[in-house]
Amino acid sequence: MIRLEDRQTMAQHIDDAHVAGARLKPACELVGIDLRTLQRWKAGDGLVQGDKRPEAVHPRPAHALSEEERAEILRLANEPRFAEVPPARIVPMLADEGMYLASESSFHRVLRAEGQSGHRGRAKAPQKPRPPTTHIATAPNQVWCWDMTFLPATVVGRWFYLYLILDLYSRKIVGWEVHEADSADHAAHLVRRTALAEGIHAALEKPVLHGDNGSTLKATTVLAMLNWLGIEPSYSRPRVSDDNAYAEALFRTAKYRPDFPTGGFTDVEEARLWAAQFVHWYNVEHRHSGIRYVTPAQRHAGEDHALLAARHEVYTRAKDRNPRRWSRHTRDWTPLGAVTLNPERESVVAALADKKETRDAA
Repeated sequence: MIRLEDRQTMAQHIDDAHVAGARLKPACELVGIDLRTLQRWKAGDGLVQGDKRPEAVHPRPAHALSEEERAEILRLANEPRFAEVPPARIVPMLADEGMYLASESSFHRVLRAEGQSGHRGRAKAPQKPRPPTTHIATAPNQVWCWDMTFLPATVVGRWFYLYLILDLYSRKIVGWEVHEADSADHAAHLVRRTALAEGIHAALEKPVLHGDNGSTLKATTVLAMLNWLGIEPSYSRPRVSDDNAYAEALFRTAKYRPDFPTGGFTDVEEARLWAAQFVHWYNVEHRHSGIRYVTPAQRHAGEDHALLAARHEVYTRAKDRNPRRWSRHTRDWTPLGAVTLNPERESVVAALADKKETRDAA
């Protein structure tokens, strides 16, 4: 339905084009209407009064339901025996009793007009599954990921348990522990120790801690500790394997290290010694491919911008010395911005990222 002002503007443009030599049909198609539509506007009052269809008065159909019939449909549909039955079943049941009032669609129209077109009885409308919450980190200590993995022992059937907390933005391991048993007390202690080490108690914005649906990470002891620290818990969707991908990738990196003892650890102290060495290597020495090949510790400390800028200068000077070796531009060493976990639509991610970056700048 085209507004009166738009009709007049379109008709004026078409007339101007026609005077200039254009044919009417292509000119009408160019503005998105048919030639017959323009002729109808000009023949009637279409360019003076606009579209009168909304004001049209439609006569009541001769075969419409009477008020008595509508009242009878409502009375029958609200009888106790039909309270949980849809019209598709009500009409055949009445027919079995030798009664026909109206069709199923008429029952639906009457019930809809009375606000009774929803699920009847105790049934509820199906709830759409909630989309995964998009967590966006634009700086360290905004989003953490954590998980627990098994470390094999030399004794068959025995395991040690490695707990790791990873900062989503910098990929730095901000907390870790190795224990002989899987316990919620160990997880709660790790969260508390990590929060103290990172100074979360003094931060205005507390991090989100994302983990899987394991019983240890969702235990009451852990939730109470998170509540006390002001840390918001977040959990993966059930039966979805990639909602905690950063933590899973970290464990793969750990277990594919050349010094990882495939034959197992003799005791928990040996496992802790190896874990300490791995964490130091990962945080301080490892050039992480996901953050432009700087170390997680450098990005966590905000040193990555200066390092990447210096790296870009090295590449630029190398290209200036021998430009024939560079067919295009130099390698992109622009620092990475926001990091997302379980991203939704791009528009949602962009809006949340802009909001966070604005708040960080302020």
